[in-house]
Amino acid sequence: MKITRFETIPIQGRAMILKMHTDEGLIGYGEPMNYEHWRVVAQAVQDMAEYLVGRDPLQIEDHWQAMFRSSYSRSMPVLIGALSGIEMAMWDVFGKVVGMPVWKLLGGSVRNRIRVYTGIGGDTPQAAAEAARQAVAKGFRAVKMVVTPTPIRFVDTPKAIDAMIARVGAVRDAVGNNVDVAVDLHRRLSPAMAAIVVKELEPLRPLFAEEPCHPENNEPLLMLARASTVPIATGERHLTRWGFRELIEREMCAILQPDIRHCGGMMELKKIAAQADVHNMAVAPHNAAGPVGVAASVHVMATVPNLLICEGGHRRGEGLFRTPLVFKDGYIELPTAPGLGVDMDDDALEAARDETFRLRGMFWHEDDGSFADF
Repeated sequence: MKITRFETIPIQGRAMILKMHTDEGLIGYGEPMNYEHWRVVAQAVQDMAEYLVGRDPLQIEDHWQAMFRSSYSRSMPVLIGALSGIEMAMWDVFGKVVGMPVWKLLGGSVRNRIRVYTGIGGDTPQAAAEAARQAVAKGFRAVKMVVTPTPIRFVDTPKAIDAMIARVGAVRDAVGNNVDVAVDLHRRLSPAMAAIVVKELEPLRPLFAEEPCHPENNEPLLMLARASTVPIATGERHLTRWGFRELIEREMCAILQPDIRHCGGMMELKKIAAQADVHNMAVAPHNAAGPVGVAASVHVMATVPNLLICEGGHRRGEGLFRTPLVFKDGYIELPTAPGLGVDMDDDALEAARDETFRLRGMFWHEDDGSFADF
């Protein structure tokens, strides 16, 4: 079997679907990192295709090493994103060749379903609370919310702090103590402000506080982890096991959140989880785009002992997959079809195509017009 070509289709929801074609008619699906810059990622896929076309798609580790180690810099997100999607597609083909779901090829399952959460919106405490109630009515037993929909100053006012805590408190009151509430600080806070807010969150007992400050500076995480009882989570912007090395070896947080679409792919996610397991750290994979990434994460997390929970429970492939992922009582059931189990309806995929370029994360302070971290 040989790889013949790659297709990349940007779709609604800041996602990109990759199709890897083979000379035996099998198609492997993957999802590279996209967000706003899909054209750049699509070109990176085609650049890698110059090496891959004509080669055996089942030589997954060999191809991963060649593409990763041959680049001038091994830490470029666009390249790792493209590589991640390609690696998923190779595993998908591998499973189809042998007639097994990928989780069996990764060592078999250590659980029979995957706990998931969904994100909730709402610009006011009341709206956030209602969104949480609706998520629970749909069967979710865990939700994640942003701590504030507006920019935060390096050190903000007591009023701003009270507003953030009231927002989370409204959701906690709405869902009670039998539902987990994770809080995403979305790297908007300075280390000083994060220390204040995370401490104030303690009585509300969140599942975790995600990205309390900018992930390009790991050191404050250690301070926060030592200063609060709230579990600190981070990792959605870290790349490969080398990018997670300091976080893990210094135990700078409680929960790692690698994103399978740009941490290096399925096997790299499994390797990161194994590193974390040595230090009694949990993993809660980030999935904020398309359903193929969610499906791939489900396959890997089926084999990982230190899973906490997985994001993306509402992205199950309805309208795209011929057989969507099965969700019940806050869990996604393990797929049983060969490969990733995400065969697409081509007409639906084309209908979901979205080539619009729109920058996200444009955020300014209202009082002086200065740019703020989104």
